[in-house]
Amino acid sequence: MKKYVVQNQKDTRSGFGEGLAELGKENPNVVALCADLTGSLKMNEFENNHPDRFFQVGIAEANMMGIAAGMTIGGKIPFTGTFANFSTGRVYDQIRQSIAYSEKNVKICASHAGLTLGEDGATHQILEDIGLMKMLPNMVVINPCDFNQTKAATKAIADYHGPVYLRFGRPKVANFTPENQKFEIGKAVMLNEGKDVTIIATGHLVWKAIEAGQILAEAGIDAEIINIHTIKPLDEEAILNSARKTKCVVTAEEHQMNGGLGDSVAQCLARNFPLPQEFVAVNDSFGESGTPEELLEKYGLGASNIVDAAKKAFNRK
Repeated sequence: MKKYVVQNQKDTRSGFGEGLAELGKENPNVVALCADLTGSLKMNEFENNHPDRFFQVGIAEANMMGIAAGMTIGGKIPFTGTFANFSTGRVYDQIRQSIAYSEKNVKICASHAGLTLGEDGATHQILEDIGLMKMLPNMVVINPCDFNQTKAATKAIADYHGPVYLRFGRPKVANFTPENQKFEIGKAVMLNEGKDVTIIATGHLVWKAIEAGQILAEAGIDAEIINIHTIKPLDEEAILNSARKTKCVVTAEEHQMNGGLGDSVAQCLARNFPLPQEFVAVNDSFGESGTPEELLEKYGLGASNIVDAAKKAFNRK
């Protein structure tokens, strides 16, 4: 099992903030809009450096999406910022009609996604956003795993023409991917080559998958671990190449089991190479208030749960 060095513990939302600040200096067409959460989205530096390109919309998320769509007509590249729940569920009609349908070049950037939002509780812990957004034609869906990768993804989506949903989070997590990495939309990252079981993870559960891989290695199970940072377009080639080798798959995500990464992987496998698959995800439930680690453990999203799922998939071969 390949060893990864944790450089530090950083929140992925700060990776977004740093990437946006650099984009502000590099690309004069980048503009930013926020719905009264500038500090939480780490957009302060962009606002301070470019007050003429920053728009505080207030608690009016639907209006923010409409404004952003309109700005693209003049050649601007708008980055919208608010919590994931308010970036998707609250404004789905505006995103569908004004952004996705007309393929507007809007970057919908969403923090505080999933259970690890923590103490704010179920009303803010959206667990359906990946499903909502990946169903929309023309929409790219990205869910990076750490600070460095989120920063790289933020900068990469500015160069992509079309609507993008960028999902990141609140808690400090292991920052282990390379600094100043090249982010390729739609290209999976092989974290560990193995022969016994494939673990396909996204977002905060990528590090949990690495921890699980270490535990499995001690038990004599050689896990192949893949970081799927882009949910859509899905890197089907990477998934199928691994699946044909290991003959069983586990998917791990901080999202509902219905409609998430696991569903997309299952569709890919069902069409091309059916095999045993186990799912580590929230099982048809809302969240609740608690610390991120408490919630991951309660809802079955920890490293031990990935280990159990991997053993189950391995024994089904």
